[in-house]
Amino acid sequence: MLRWLRGFVLPTAACQDAEPSTRYETLFQVLDRNGDGVVDIGELQEGLKNLGIPLGQDAEEKIFTTGDVNKDGKLDFEEFMKYLKDHEKKMKLAFKSLDKNNDGKIEASEIVQSLQTLGLTISEKQAELILQSIDADGTMTVDWTEWRDYFLFNPATDIEEIIRFWKHSTGIDIGDSLTIPDEFTEDEKKSGQWWRQLLAGGIAGAVSRTSTAPLDRLKIMMQVHGSKSDKMNIFGGFRQMVKEGGIRSLWRGNGTNVIKIAPETAVKFWAYEQYKKLLTEEGQKVGTFERFISGSMAGATAQTFIYPMEVMKTRLAVGKTGQYSGIYNCAKKILKHEGVGAFYKGYVPNLLGIIPYAGIDLAVYELLKSYWLDNFAKDSVNPGVVVLLGCGALSSTCGQLASYPLALVRTRMQAQAMLEGSPQLNMVGLFRRIISKEGIPGLYRGITPNFMKVLPAQN
Repeated sequence: MLRWLRGFVLPTAACQDAEPSTRYETLFQVLDRNGDGVVDIGELQEGLKNLGIPLGQDAEEKIFTTGDVNKDGKLDFEEFMKYLKDHEKKMKLAFKSLDKNNDGKIEASEIVQSLQTLGLTISEKQAELILQSIDADGTMTVDWTEWRDYFLFNPATDIEEIIRFWKHSTGIDIGDSLTIPDEFTEDEKKSGQWWRQLLAGGIAGAVSRTSTAPLDRLKIMMQVHGSKSDKMNIFGGFRQMVKEGGIRSLWRGNGTNVIKIAPETAVKFWAYEQYKKLLTEEGQKVGTFERFISGSMAGATAQTFIYPMEVMKTRLAVGKTGQYSGIYNCAKKILKHEGVGAFYKGYVPNLLGIIPYAGIDLAVYELLKSYWLDNFAKDSVNPGVVVLLGCGALSSTCGQLASYPLALVRTRMQAQAMLEGSPQLNMVGLFRRIISKEGIPGLYRGITPNFMKVLPAQN
């Protein structure tokens, strides 16, 4: 985009003294494809796309909504010029906030320093990769002209939105945890963009969980019944489930697993925002530590809210064909025979498992991604889908290794009322029983199918 603006549409822009109106008029003529003196949203989107500057529908609509002062659904030249002038002023302020030594150029060290003041940490190598995406003359510094032309059609209004743009467009790690809800700007919250992103994530989660449901049910079966037979393996477990209930039984309990996505995501997002406010003073930047604590607490809050559904998912997965006719029937029988307390069996080990999993998952992910960027990235700050999936899978695996014994004990506590002759033990009692009868390996029963679903579950 930058080279196109400077080399084709804005041949005079290379000169710092070029008249802004001349540059704006050239741009307007290019976008006004039918030459009627106004640009509608379709022309703006098509024009930017054809010129190799596709920003995405939301960004283009934001430009149009902000610039269309008289709300007639079109941008005339005066509105177009006013929008770009106002936008340049905002970009000038952002440029000056990054130019720490006031020499008219942004260097890698200044990007690192500026992000550190916002509580975000990146390496100088990563900062250099950001500069390369903006730098038009190969000097490894960015002057005002390069900065202005690069962000000319980016609707970011301040340095925080620019940093968020770097995060989403380049994939660079700026300290946000993958295990916590993403943060949204005030404009995204007001426009409804936040719930569209959450909805898209929920749909992706439903597809992901459904595709890995057979492995998830096999894991639960091995966790609960592994102590009865050391011979249960992946092939034997699948064969046993199909023999008992047919192919459809492989997805038993998945309905509950999918249904709980919406309330879990909504509560997690709401709680995350509330904990951030509690941990930071008004106007204070949210750092990595605050994000991690807020994310862990939000996860615990969401789990508290939807935990009864976790218990029902386990009961449905372990139950035999015909034992429960559905989610409602399962809940009714648990309440009738065991009382309300049964819906929170295994809650303590579940809660304890959130912290080591979230912490290790985040730490390993950041370590792997930073290592790749520092040692293998050449001309891009985007590691690519394969690298990101690999980092996510390995970090999730490490997190699961640390928290899996707690997850296994949680599952057995959820299901032990269904096992005939099984004593109703608490968390400590179950740990002791498993170690005495099965040894340390007993704490990791079912971990193989759990690992098998890690990569396809990355979404």
